[in-house]
Amino acid sequence: MQYFLNLSQNLLMENYLEINKNSWNAKVEPHLKSDFYFVDEFLAGRTSLNSIELELLGDIKDKKILHLQCHFGQDSISLSRMGAKVTGIDLSDKAIDEAKELAQKLRFDTQFICTDLYNLPNVLDEKFDIVFTSYGTIGWLPDLGKWAKIINHYLNPGGKFIMAEFHPVVWMFDDDFEGVKYNYFNEKPIVETYEGTYADQSADIVQEYVIWNHSLAEVLQNLIENDIQIEQFREFDWSPYPCFKHVEEFEKGKWRIPKFGNKVPLVFAFSAKKIDRNL
Repeated sequence: MQYFLNLSQNLLMENYLEINKNSWNAKVEPHLKSDFYFVDEFLAGRTSLNSIELELLGDIKDKKILHLQCHFGQDSISLSRMGAKVTGIDLSDKAIDEAKELAQKLRFDTQFICTDLYNLPNVLDEKFDIVFTSYGTIGWLPDLGKWAKIINHYLNPGGKFIMAEFHPVVWMFDDDFEGVKYNYFNEKPIVETYEGTYADQSADIVQEYVIWNHSLAEVLQNLIENDIQIEQFREFDWSPYPCFKHVEEFEKGKWRIPKFGNKVPLVFAFSAKKIDRNL
């Protein structure tokens, strides 16, 4: 029995990229049409960045930024609007095509590359002042050790890593927040099928996906072991997005799960710096 379990696990690890790429490709069209992504307002000048990450980013004028897992590029272009020179990468070819089109419409030179994150060193040979990632990204990655090595690889000495992400406590619950369903720790891949999408739960799509839960310790320790030193760390009892079921907006742009109130963290964010070993 153990042999077959191991075989199934190996096949899953071989195919998870294809499964997830198909899932994200299916999301692109409904996301472009959704109020969640407010594309018309974005084209008219509205930023897609939130106060959480903006406070950590600070003044980024003339900074070189690598944006990991950028979807169809709104945040990447928003960073360009702030004066940065930005490169965004994503697994979904449909998302990257749309990102390029958005940048062209807005006349920004934001660069976009379609690639699996782990393959990035094979297609991009540059260094950056800032590496940035946000909201719903690391759950698609099985190995945060490799992820942290890539962040280290692309940062200049003294460069910053800025991250905002949904808190791992949230991913322990079932979709209706009736009880704990999943392990807080990275026990194994989670393979599920989902109808609709977080941006439009009525969207006529059915997607299979493979994700992993990652504890805070797993995130932070892998960065520390790869010379990324945490400088600021914050947790928030609200989400800047209404992407979970049953949320309510208690202040403009801030959502909570009513039954939890302010008792459960929904987001964490931090800034970190690459240690310069030459000093």
